[in-house]
Amino acid sequence: MRGDIALDAAFRTHGGALLRFLRGKAGADEAPDLMQEVFTRAAGSDQRHNMANPGGFLRRIAQNLLIDRSRRQCRRPAILVPLQEQGDAVSLPEQEWGLEAADLLRLYEAAVDAMPPKTRRVFLMHRVDELSYRAIHEQLGISIATVEYHMMKALREIAKVVDFET
Repeated sequence: MRGDIALDAAFRTHGGALLRFLRGKAGADEAPDLMQEVFTRAAGSDQRHNMANPGGFLRRIAQNLLIDRSRRQCRRPAILVPLQEQGDAVSLPEQEWGLEAADLLRLYEAAVDAMPPKTRRVFLMHRVDELSYRAIHEQLGISIATVEYHMMKALREIAKVVDFET
């Protein structure tokens, strides 16, 4: 219950800035849907019960959503259309967002690749394989506190490489 109250307060306090951030990264049309997804993920997270930095917690979820979105867009096959010189001279905002998303994905992947092996393994087990901290603890034979340590270390490394200022 306490986590839900903290999440509601975080939404009221940081919602406006988070929506502006998402508009800048994904566009005005997609930002409200992404905002809803941020709070859906936050509400389902066990970490909502002990948020030391609610704004940072929500921003991290938003960044992860943008990274996931970028990955999905990179997997879509390109459709080649003949260039119409008069109509296609100016790049569309969606193209710029796609380039930003691709750059962001490259930075993210470089940060993950640069992590120490154990930190990278814990991070990928949690983020890619979607294992809980408890499942990682059981599989690797390390304490949950060690899993948390490696996750925080991984997130710090990614934050160093990927600059997310609004």
